[in-house]
Amino acid sequence: MRLALFTSVLAVAAAAALSPVAEARPAPARAAAAIDLATPDGGITAMRKIWCTMTDGEPVVWYWKGEVFSRKVGEPDKKLFNVEGINVRACGKVNDPKRGAGVRSVSREILLYLDPKTDQVLSKWNNPWTGQTVDVLHVANDPVNGEFWPVNRDGTPFKFGGDIIADKWFLTSTIPLFYKNPLAGEYQDEAGGQYHATEMFNFMGQATDLTDPKVNSADAKIGWVRISDFLPWMKMGSREGVLYFHTAGAKLRNWDAVSETMKSEVAKYYPEYRTPPPLDDKRPNETSWTYYKKVRDGVIKAPQRP
Repeated sequence: MRLALFTSVLAVAAAAALSPVAEARPAPARAAAAIDLATPDGGITAMRKIWCTMTDGEPVVWYWKGEVFSRKVGEPDKKLFNVEGINVRACGKVNDPKRGAGVRSVSREILLYLDPKTDQVLSKWNNPWTGQTVDVLHVANDPVNGEFWPVNRDGTPFKFGGDIIADKWFLTSTIPLFYKNPLAGEYQDEAGGQYHATEMFNFMGQATDLTDPKVNSADAKIGWVRISDFLPWMKMGSREGVLYFHTAGAKLRNWDAVSETMKSEVAKYYPEYRTPPPLDDKRPNETSWTYYKKVRDGVIKAPQRP
């Protein structure tokens, strides 16, 4: 691109020199330089375009859907649920004297457990291993916030973790989790009780969305997989086994593209989830397990479905 621009400028200059009455013309406008994803600032900009938009406080909606299966030793995997979820988020600029100019992301998210045959939102579930009928607690995490900084916590420069292949970008993130379970007691090192899971994300889209400074937000697709312990509301106790979630989705252009099921659930039970939290939200992040504990302890009242 730079060579072509340089050549065109030389051609105009040569034509003017050969013409006895060359007409003065304005210099061609310079194209804005492409965003360099190899720099910390370029990487931060790319992540912001993927996560949200370049406009402070402008909301976006991520939507995904898929399936949940169980895996237990000695028996075939069972499909337990269909699922669909949303994450409503916004981004804004933040500054730190040591870490520089960064980006803060604020969001709320919902994951609904659906009947695997009818796709109806579940209020009760019949546990096939215990024979017990239990109340279903859908995920309602508020908030789920994060930050990106040019300088990481260990002092290294931020680096965009994706790859550019042809005209597409790809970003893979694998997050192994092993930490104190919010529901367990004080003797986890002796008796166990840590939360053990892995979150696996794949994001992808058009490369020019990230490198073109005129693009405000990148169109992005997502694949999400989670391997985790059985959910607390399933009342599985210490029984062996895990769940795996397999879903796919995308960042939507507006709320109208969300499924009618999700729109109805949000309107009835989660009206605040239509918009993200304020950009200055300082609350600690919620997880499905801390949310369950708050409901179990009576700190939060879960929606009452018929």
